[in-house]
Amino acid sequence: METTNEKWDLGDLYGGVNDPAADADLERAGRLAEDFARRYRGRIASAGGGLLSEALREYAEILALCYKPDLYAMLVFSADTSAPENGAFLQKVTEKVSAVNVTLMFFDLELMEMPEEGLSAAFAECPELAEYAHHIKTVRAFNPFRLSEPEERILEEKANTGRRAFDRLFDQVLSSAVFKGCVKGEEKEMNEAQVLSLLRSPDRKIREDAAHILTKGLLENSGVLSFIFNTLVYDKSVDDRLRGFSYPQEARHLSNELSRETVDMVIGICRENYGLVSRFYKRKKELLGLKELTHIDRYAPIASAEKDIPFEEAKKTVLEAFAGFSGRFSSIAKEFFDKNWLDAGPRPGKRGGAFCAHADPKHHPYILMNYMNRADDVMTLAHELGHGIHAVLASKQNIFDCSAALPVAENASTFGEMLVFESLAAKASPEDKLALYAEKIESVFATVFRQCAMYIFECRLHDARRSRGELSVEDISDIWQSCLQEMFGDSLILGEEHKYWWIYVSHFIGSPFYVYAYSFGELMVLSLYSIYRKEGPAFVEKYEKLLAGGGSKAPAELLREAGFDISDAAFWNSGMAYIKALIEEFEAMCGGR
Repeated sequence: METTNEKWDLGDLYGGVNDPAADADLERAGRLAEDFARRYRGRIASAGGGLLSEALREYAEILALCYKPDLYAMLVFSADTSAPENGAFLQKVTEKVSAVNVTLMFFDLELMEMPEEGLSAAFAECPELAEYAHHIKTVRAFNPFRLSEPEERILEEKANTGRRAFDRLFDQVLSSAVFKGCVKGEEKEMNEAQVLSLLRSPDRKIREDAAHILTKGLLENSGVLSFIFNTLVYDKSVDDRLRGFSYPQEARHLSNELSRETVDMVIGICRENYGLVSRFYKRKKELLGLKELTHIDRYAPIASAEKDIPFEEAKKTVLEAFAGFSGRFSSIAKEFFDKNWLDAGPRPGKRGGAFCAHADPKHHPYILMNYMNRADDVMTLAHELGHGIHAVLASKQNIFDCSAALPVAENASTFGEMLVFESLAAKASPEDKLALYAEKIESVFATVFRQCAMYIFECRLHDARRSRGELSVEDISDIWQSCLQEMFGDSLILGEEHKYWWIYVSHFIGSPFYVYAYSFGELMVLSLYSIYRKEGPAFVEKYEKLLAGGGSKAPAELLREAGFDISDAAFWNSGMAYIKALIEEFEAMCGGR
């Protein structure tokens, strides 16, 4: 199978890891930070509006100088984790950015200390300060959990040899892992992305072999990877204890600007609807003609939709689908191809998965993915381009507000997938349409229900680590298997191999409790997409305005302005109704099969 060689051009950032411009930016950021601290330390808590506004402008300039090399180092390392020079450059940048953060740390701490009446007076005195209102609010929300400046400085500096080092080690071990084994009689050596892609093969023997190879490779690295899990989960508990967070998820809810009640309500709605998952997989078992479905068959394709899709065809498909919704969507997405902002080719040393990342509003985003010619990869391309469009539309916001909070951050990406799905379904033959619907439903399940199950796994993992101490591979595997099996009910049996597949999920390592944002984002989009179907072109301007808001307001406020109340269960249940309708359409297509 030939795959694309599409690689990004990072020249808009720097010319290489030895480019002196990167060092110059970091050095300048360090000097400006020191000067900033000399002039503003001790003055912020009692600052007037003019002084506070000017300080925030200077603070943003320093952050921009740091974000650029920080982004570049992450991108270079992600593209090839095996190159020692990339790892060394990443570590150097991380340490220098951390030093700047330590120097600037006083600013947020003093901003937290500012009396409410003083802050109100500052806003009244200086209307320009309103640009930073949301940022100030989010910083001050963490006031009850802040430590003293010396303590914060120690935690920040030690993170480079602690949490961040383990995070990097996880990526490096997994990206460098070689998965070896026999696939239908042929010996193979693959990276993570390649072996995972075989789990979607129409040939059950290939899927079975891939599952064996994946499990074997994960178990070979389970010692170090499970130690990383234990260490970082324990590190989270120490951080929570020192700061006074009352439960493991509290910091994530606070940064997401969501109440515990809203999160628990959405997770509860997802669990209440696990029956939809069981309903679909029982039908899929019949279509595949199997007596029993297992983890090997979860992503088995139905009929002909699993033909190879070359990258150029995927590009055309996505751009046409986006153009059918908005010319602006299509033109922004086209730039990623025309200007080489996208790295799609799989290769040894490249990290698995996909992401879209950007430094600040002045710099365009970059996309990394591993395109393997599957229909699912077309959706991944649409997903990441959706993120890119969101970033470009929100680039008019300041550096503090250009990135949306996580629950809203998955909005445009999931919407992009929906556009491509409906575009493909409209042109497909009956046989291909059936396969497309099956694949889309499973994608929705993976985003809504599986992420919900993974969030529950994380909650139980953190609780177990805090109450029982260091957990063995088997301990963690039992928690994982229990949470994921609940989602499928009796429709699909997760075999013994699946117990160990938590090992490769990087979100648990780098972003604790991130995963529920996917459930939020998907359900949110399904509700919004229902509105689009009813309103047509009138919806487009409203939606683009929502995306352009970036992170300038809390998710609830952004959605409220669009006419939705995320504290109301009815809003989320409308997304569930869309999922149910998809399944009903799929069942109608199956007919007497």
